[in-house]
Amino acid sequence: MRSIWNGAISFGLVSIPIKLVNATENHSIHFRQIHLADGGRIRYRKVCELDEEEVGAGDIGKAYEDADGTMIPITDEDLAQLPLPTAKTIEIVAFVPADQIDPLQMDAAYYLSANGVPAAKPYTLLREALKRSNKVAVAKYALRGRERLGMLRVVDDVIAMHGLLWPDEIRAPEGVAPDGDVTVRDAELDLADALMDTLGEVDMDSLHDDYREAVEELIAAKASGENVRPAETEDAGGGKVIDLIAALENSVQAARKSRGEQDADAQDADGGDGDGEMADVHPIKKTAGKSTGKSTGRSAGKTSEGSTGKEPARSSGGATKKTAHRTPTGKTVTRSGSSTTKKSAPKSTGAKKSTSTAKKSSGRGASSRSSGSGSGGSRATGKKTAAKKQTSSSSGTTAKKTTATRKRASA
Repeated sequence: MRSIWNGAISFGLVSIPIKLVNATENHSIHFRQIHLADGGRIRYRKVCELDEEEVGAGDIGKAYEDADGTMIPITDEDLAQLPLPTAKTIEIVAFVPADQIDPLQMDAAYYLSANGVPAAKPYTLLREALKRSNKVAVAKYALRGRERLGMLRVVDDVIAMHGLLWPDEIRAPEGVAPDGDVTVRDAELDLADALMDTLGEVDMDSLHDDYREAVEELIAAKASGENVRPAETEDAGGGKVIDLIAALENSVQAARKSRGEQDADAQDADGGDGDGEMADVHPIKKTAGKSTGKSTGRSAGKTSEGSTGKEPARSSGGATKKTAHRTPTGKTVTRSGSSTTKKSAPKSTGAKKSTSTAKKSSGRGASSRSSGSGSGGSRATGKKTAAKKQTSSSSGTTAKKTTATRKRASA
């Protein structure tokens, strides 16, 4: 890189010869002025006001214009004779923490290169001292006809210098802040914080000039003779904010979409991984409940039909339980079936239905399947009971006749 200034860094009694190199470059696209009628280029020529003749660069000097318009010539020799120690020297005056430098003072940036082999040792010494102290050096230097203020810091293994504006060159922000008292609510601050968190950080190297690229594409299209169509621009709303809360919420949503993230609220609405899960509803359990009710009804029907008091078959849900005790009467069988159904009722709706059916069948003798089977069982049980009564009655009559016969014989 070509140096724009040669001098030395004054570090106490140590002098470090250096060369000043521009650290930045301008990538802006420059345009020429042309004559619209014929496309001819418009050039600026330096013409003397007195003789109206064009003057070359070698014949142009400097002068200071006084208040009355008088020109006072100033030559380079006059400036070189000034007793200014910073004319060819970057004089370090202090070392301060970097946060004491106001970013508003930042100006152009330069790299300082060691000028020659003897400058390598003191240059490295100053660089390592800056690294070790975590401070920056404040210095004075003269460039382009004026003394300037600078800040020296380390960038990688190079000492860089930022030109600084003098403190009196920073204007106070008077009349810039909004007029009147403006109150910001906590909800608005929370949304602003959410937007900041969503936008997050960015790799500075990934940022580029979109406008310059668009201009380059426009120039390339025109150079190839293509018709350039006007680009569609989105309406930014004219800078009018109707609802600040809505604007912030929309901004957060747009930022999440641009970064490929899904909104947590949208995930909850779609049944995603949000907090509003519906884990209490299980279709398998519902199917088991229905089968439990059916199996309970069937087992209750079988118990009433058999009227033997055997243990009813267990359903898949485990809703039914064993009969408490065995009795020969139909009423007792019906009561034991209903008690079994009542125990399983809290677990299955079908068990409640079978319970009510069993009660109706025992009380009314309905003709449904469950009631039919129950009545059939009670009829069978009734017949057996009647047979037992008849047997007992006949045996009793025979016994009475035998006793009477014996009495007569003895008499």
